[in-house]
Amino acid sequence: MTQSIDEIKAYLEDNDCTKVKLAIVDIDGVLRGKIVSVEKFRSILDGGLGFCGVVFGWDMDDKSYDNAKVTGWHTGYPDFDAFVDRSTFRQVPWEDEVPFFLADFSDESGAGLDVCPRTLLKRINGRAVRMGFNAQFSEEFEWFNFETTPDGFYGKELAKTKPLTPGMFGYSILKSSQKTAFFNELFDSCHRFGIPLEGIHTETGPGVYEAAIQYGDILTAGDRAVLFKTSVKEIAYKHGIMATFMAKWSEKLPGNGGHIHQSLWDLGLETNLFHDAADPLHMSDLMKQYIAGQLYCLPHMLPMVAPTINSYKRLVEGAWAPTTLTWGVDNRTTALRVLSRGKSSTRLETRVVGSDVNPYLAMSACLAAGLYGISHGLSLDQPSTVGNGYRDLSNGILPSSLQEATAKMKHSPVAKELFGAEFVEHFCASREWECREFAAAVTDWERRRYFEII
Repeated sequence: MTQSIDEIKAYLEDNDCTKVKLAIVDIDGVLRGKIVSVEKFRSILDGGLGFCGVVFGWDMDDKSYDNAKVTGWHTGYPDFDAFVDRSTFRQVPWEDEVPFFLADFSDESGAGLDVCPRTLLKRINGRAVRMGFNAQFSEEFEWFNFETTPDGFYGKELAKTKPLTPGMFGYSILKSSQKTAFFNELFDSCHRFGIPLEGIHTETGPGVYEAAIQYGDILTAGDRAVLFKTSVKEIAYKHGIMATFMAKWSEKLPGNGGHIHQSLWDLGLETNLFHDAADPLHMSDLMKQYIAGQLYCLPHMLPMVAPTINSYKRLVEGAWAPTTLTWGVDNRTTALRVLSRGKSSTRLETRVVGSDVNPYLAMSACLAAGLYGISHGLSLDQPSTVGNGYRDLSNGILPSSLQEATAKMKHSPVAKELFGAEFVEHFCASREWECREFAAAVTDWERRRYFEII
């Protein structure tokens, strides 16, 4: 429940708070923020704040884009108007309960900066509401944990970084008992921080965990997912651990998924509109249109669910990540997995999504594509894949690199219809920059392969 400005001010005074933590999310899904005094925060609540526009003018390494129009050296990097979302109020358990708020670049009406990821999600959710739908979403993450510190990782220990636990033990009670302090604090602190977890377990691979976040309305789900990733990293630091949400840490191991679960309900949250008891697969016509929309739109929006060079190292055959434009009932080899056993639990799982995503953008892409299928009346003519989805090439394959996927999205009228021309231009420019940065780098693979022999 959103508290009023007066209620928040009263809380800060009654609890003798001296400071407040604020954060926004940039195009890469990185949390950017600051600590402000209570006095400053009171004025922000009354009138908003200016936040440096550079957060949309540089990459995750703080290198300035040379191909972005929205801000840059050519604009002088002015402040943009940002607004605190009072509904995101929580306290950080591992930082002495300091008050925390998320902000974005749109006001309560949704008007604001087109390239802001949280603003985009709010706008697409507004589209769903106008169509009569309450979008219920959640995201689950896989990630690797290592016994090292940032100083060690970036120093001489890089080549011998040690996984938290050895061996390939998915769903292992034994392995999770080896680091119970971290495992249990993560579960409990996330709950206290407003990120309720449905479950957490070891995944297959050394030091890998997977957590499923409790579902909610799509904006709440996006906030929880964004905050979960940074929470894991911060709590891990306390235990001498580094966590990575890279899509693919090693070519020898499975990658990290960030699968998104989704369903559409009526506005009163009384009926799951994806479920139809009379259908052989218990799928409503609405759900079939939604799936048809995602299948059609995936090639036009892939960088939003696979945003990095590394993302495409995960999307390879036989590594628990999809490569084909397929759907199936409870089939983990397809891009889209239908779960339709229960009336209230019928939902779609989009398995293309990796852990390296900006959750706001990934959820925006999933919802916008599904709504596209509904609004355009698309029919699900493609049959459900039974068995190995890697072998089902009947509807095509996914783009195999960020460069290929970005070029497809950049020139796509469908992408512009889904997300707006200004967002597509800026986001694709940021992905082109990412490709250029990688192309200019000399990698360890090149050094090992060519240094002596060539």
